[in-house]
Amino acid sequence: MVSPVTVVKCEGPKLVPFLKATCVYFVLWLPTSSPSWFSALIKCLPIFCLWVFLLAHGVNFLVSHRSAKRIFAGLIFSAVGDAFLIWQEQGYFVHGLLMFAITHILYSSAFGMKPLDLKTGSVIGSISIFLYILLYSYLSGPFTYLVAAYTALISFMGWRAIAGVQLCNDLWTWTKLSACIGSVLFIVSDFTIAVNKFCFPVPCSRAIIMATYYAAQMLISLSAVECRDEEDYKKRK
Repeated sequence: MVSPVTVVKCEGPKLVPFLKATCVYFVLWLPTSSPSWFSALIKCLPIFCLWVFLLAHGVNFLVSHRSAKRIFAGLIFSAVGDAFLIWQEQGYFVHGLLMFAITHILYSSAFGMKPLDLKTGSVIGSISIFLYILLYSYLSGPFTYLVAAYTALISFMGWRAIAGVQLCNDLWTWTKLSACIGSVLFIVSDFTIAVNKFCFPVPCSRAIIMATYYAAQMLISLSAVECRDEEDYKKRK
């Protein structure tokens, strides 16, 4: 198994642009009340950097690795969704919701269906139903169904990521653990969005949403790096 130190040494430098772009977003902290193409660029910039992170492993890597290819596609839809959400008050919230729904489908496909782990699926399904029930009384019109569908998709994505870890069987890898933590953070980010938009204002909501979102996307992108041993890393240096 590849050690965490080796992972940091090999993958860390490729993530520097993403970390810098994330810092730029939080330092500028552009007001959401004045949406613009510049604010959309600043918000999407960290995701663009994750495109570069995956491309830095080579085009052949993306072409030959199904999971990496689908995660890369998911990042593209995520960037489009981020741009739509800049103008959510102007009526583009549903457009952003649709883009992220496609992202979760792509991520779920990347994580695969093995092992199935129905026990984990039932637990996550129960939690997602509980969370939707909490939101339900605040929803109206088409959002009643749209949020239900979105909750099902992101929960399915979380199930597939968590099921792949297999901590109990000692079959986990750092890439699978990265996907697991990333999916949980993505769920936290999106649930915070839902509560803040439909239920009541969440203190420091934007900071919570964006910090967990960027961390989630970084970890899911890291999970696409399918390296099993240190020799793979040595070849990539």
